[in-house]
Amino acid sequence: MHDGTSSAGDFGQRLRNLRGRAGLSQEALSHAAGVSVRALADMERGRTRGPQRRTVQALADALGLDENEAAGLEEAAAPGRPRPRTAAGPAAPGTLALPRDIRDFTARGPALARLLDLARDTGPDRPSVTVVAGQPGLGKTAFAVHAAHRLAPHFPDGQFALDLHGMDPEPTTPRDALARLLGAMGVADAAMPAGTDDRAGLWRSLTAGRRLLVLLDNAVDEDQVGPLLPGTGPSLTIVTSRHALAGLEAVHRTDLALLRREEAVELLTRIIGADRVRAEAQAARDLADLCGHLPLAVRIAGQRLLGRPHERLGKLVARLAAEGRRLDGLQAGSLRVRAAFALSYRQLPPDARTVLRRAALSAGPDFSPETAALLAGLSYDEAVARAEELTDAGLLQSDADTERYRFHDLLRLYAAEQVEAEDGPAVRDAALDRTAAWMLRRATAAALHFDVDHERTAQQGDPEPETAPAGRDEARAWLEAERAQWLAALRRAHDAGRHREVLDTAVAMHWFSDLNQHWEQWVEVFRRSSDAARALGSRREEAVHLNYLAWACNLCVHDPHAALVSADAALTAARECGDGLQEGWALGYGAGALHRLGRVEEAQERLREGARRLASQDSPQGRLAELTILNSLGTLLRQAGRAAEALEIHRRSERICRAGVPGRTDEVIALYHAVARQQIGNDLAALERWPEAEEPLRRSLAAFDAAQMPAWTEQARLDLGQVLAAMGHPDARETLRAARDALAQLRSPRQVEAAAALAALDGAPA
Repeated sequence: MHDGTSSAGDFGQRLRNLRGRAGLSQEALSHAAGVSVRALADMERGRTRGPQRRTVQALADALGLDENEAAGLEEAAAPGRPRPRTAAGPAAPGTLALPRDIRDFTARGPALARLLDLARDTGPDRPSVTVVAGQPGLGKTAFAVHAAHRLAPHFPDGQFALDLHGMDPEPTTPRDALARLLGAMGVADAAMPAGTDDRAGLWRSLTAGRRLLVLLDNAVDEDQVGPLLPGTGPSLTIVTSRHALAGLEAVHRTDLALLRREEAVELLTRIIGADRVRAEAQAARDLADLCGHLPLAVRIAGQRLLGRPHERLGKLVARLAAEGRRLDGLQAGSLRVRAAFALSYRQLPPDARTVLRRAALSAGPDFSPETAALLAGLSYDEAVARAEELTDAGLLQSDADTERYRFHDLLRLYAAEQVEAEDGPAVRDAALDRTAAWMLRRATAAALHFDVDHERTAQQGDPEPETAPAGRDEARAWLEAERAQWLAALRRAHDAGRHREVLDTAVAMHWFSDLNQHWEQWVEVFRRSSDAARALGSRREEAVHLNYLAWACNLCVHDPHAALVSADAALTAARECGDGLQEGWALGYGAGALHRLGRVEEAQERLREGARRLASQDSPQGRLAELTILNSLGTLLRQAGRAAEALEIHRRSERICRAGVPGRTDEVIALYHAVARQQIGNDLAALERWPEAEEPLRRSLAAFDAAQMPAWTEQARLDLGQVLAAMGHPDARETLRAARDALAQLRSPRQVEAAAALAALDGAPA
């Protein structure tokens, strides 16, 4: 005994006493010796009985031991070391053996088939490497282990599995990993090279002629993996990682996707049995959906149910349906979805953590870098860099075509929890307010590109004119991509009482909404704006926005009852403030609702009254409103069997369009002209003047298509298809089929009419 504290063989006790004498904590000794706290704790508890000589020397130096004390510590460590082998032999049986395969492994057939092809393709000069990467919970390790067992017969010289501890605070170093691999190949400790490069060279030499399968699980980065890859020979290396490891060259990549719904249900079935799943088939499907088809979450749900054989699946579904309790419900024993996410989250740099959790505050299924930047308080370039870092870490998925990102549903819940835990309500609300204010200003400026009175000044109100959308195409793309985000910003402004912001945005959206009447959210936009006008006490603005709301109820959600209520309220407000233009619009929108309710005569009377009221208006807006009213009146007359009168009214509309409207661009008038042509074509069709009807309908369809107005385009296509069918034209069937499919996608009621026309055509004799 050199220090009089313990027997020479009790290394752990000796080390603990020496550390206590030096007055050092485990953390302090760990830092001084360059040994991890975990490794140090294992030594003191006796789990590691024989650390290597260099580790003992580092500890002795850190403890300030003299020569005799250091020698005593080395003597205590020596008996715990494995007996050295004397030469490199064949792969030792059981050394670094593959983990147990999972009996209920499910799906992944195509990925397994590709790995089998890869195994068959290995050769003396073609060692193969595949990287299995992706988000937490995808089952990367389970897949790799299952694949290794399936592929084992192709690699008779040995199969090794090594956990690289990539998620630990101190991952396995390449030097230590090589020591374990070389040891498994029979290299004795005494013959083990000291340096990493020398060990890597020996590893490549020993594997060169052998058919080995090596599973490197849980890798942290390319630097850790690179030295472990064979250089030549017919081997196969499977690497799993939560990171993309994009820097590894000439490797095959296995991208695991989420399970399909039926695959998730199959996994659940294999865990808890077919009888329970069959008894509650819909609950099983709902459970798969609530797990987001994430293999780890499905497995946890299955294990939880397996441990409760009498619990109904529906009970767990009800618990998980509440988002606030979903992550709590997805745990079974040591398996926890939250813990899997936390491992990756804790490894992120601070800015990346901020982007991840704040992005959970975004609206909609995905988000842009500018949204992430606003929420996180970073520059655009910083947000892009962090989002790409999160994508490489498997925590976000990037869109294949655009610079947008999305969460897995469960990971989004986890990120939202971190907002509450790390930021708190004040920081969260400040981030949301900052983002909403910016989004509303950008949305207003983008929408003004479609406003004939403000198009040229649209960019002036943008929060960042240098990055603002330039022109209508860019403005449309931005408004469509950020639809959920600016709508959420509008809600926030409305709820906070920022009524003028709400009105400004809604007014700017008016012309743009006409191009996208298939968007149901216009009802919400204009309901909130009419509320804002009422709160500001402006009856004229209230009439304007109630008319917008009536339009949206009529054409976007096909709710004539709500449309009539809004139109009547707009009419009352317009008359109170003496606004003839809004009075005319209200009569027109009310007529549209009455027509849809089957009250045709009342609808015609309102349209005639509206036309008379608007005839006295001499503004450009009045002329456009009059055109709309006339077109609607003609349509009602045609549907009432008075097609000749309808044609006369629509010809009158066309004459107004050809004469032009002062203060309105040719582009705007062209759209009104397209509407008139569509109605003229339909009038002629009602009069069975089929050849005459074709030309105006084709021109109308072309105009709407060029203006990118799908709701208008497809209705014109249907009208044209019906005319072509009546003429026996060879294009009729394809035209009607295209119209039917597009109208169904737009949720238009006319999809039924299209389907009936196509069915009638298909049922006719050839």
